[in-house]
Amino acid sequence: MNQPTLQQLRYAVAVADERNFGRAAALCFVSQPALSSQIRELEGRLRVQLFERGPRGVLVTPAGAEVVSRARRILHDVDALCEAAVGAGDVLSGPLRLGVIPTVAPYVLPAALHAVAETYPSLELYLREDRTDDLVAQLQSGDLDLLLLALPLDRSGVTELPLFDEAFRLAMPHDHRLAGRRRCSTADLVGERLVLLEDGHCLRDQALAVCSTSGAVGGAEVQGTSLPTVVQMVGAGLGVTLLPEMTVEREARPVRNVVVRDLHPAPTRTVGLAWRSSSARGDAYRRLGELIASARRGR
Repeated sequence: MNQPTLQQLRYAVAVADERNFGRAAALCFVSQPALSSQIRELEGRLRVQLFERGPRGVLVTPAGAEVVSRARRILHDVDALCEAAVGAGDVLSGPLRLGVIPTVAPYVLPAALHAVAETYPSLELYLREDRTDDLVAQLQSGDLDLLLLALPLDRSGVTELPLFDEAFRLAMPHDHRLAGRRRCSTADLVGERLVLLEDGHCLRDQALAVCSTSGAVGGAEVQGTSLPTVVQMVGAGLGVTLLPEMTVEREARPVRNVVVRDLHPAPTRTVGLAWRSSSARGDAYRRLGELIASARRGR
């Protein structure tokens, strides 16, 4: 039996993930005819049908599911081999797939990416913005190499590197009862209706934890899909919210009918990096973390 190529295995995994040959081809940066041809050749080499092609999309056959499962493990091992080879040289170069949460990406990456490009010109950085649980799943599956997000994660097999802490601040409508104060207490949140990000965002969980500690629970009635939306909802008088310090200048300052006040005692969140503990690039990731933290301080 002629053995399949790694490229063919990557194509099969892409088709299984996308359930569509066109999208899988785009994901692999090849034409659809080229990808389809390679899948047919793979099926011929393995002497099994991997996919059923129908008007409603692509179905993975039972044999295809087994092949794709094994292909994932093979590709993961190959990627780990390449990563180990790069790590042995102790040089931060080549491809690096970085996952970032939405409440960090727009506020940290602009300065960080500039610094990274200058310091590591041979590094090929690929970015993925997603929620924490999805990013961690992709890290553990080998689809991502490194994460920039809020810590702690406390996940088995994942190494964490805290980079910096930042305070939460209270955003409210300009005519709110607390707007006249220079500083508010977390106890002032008792009875307030909270405007938070929708389920799945770690920032939502952090805000709820702050409110729970202060005794202000049960008011999380309003949800937004993004921080800009949350701030606009606050400006519309729907409630108050907690904003990480780094987001205030960009999201809250431009909104005329929203004011921001310090909280005392100031609750904080920790932002840092996370990677698989088995990675051979741990030392390089630590240097990258130092660079990201330095770029933020110099912003």
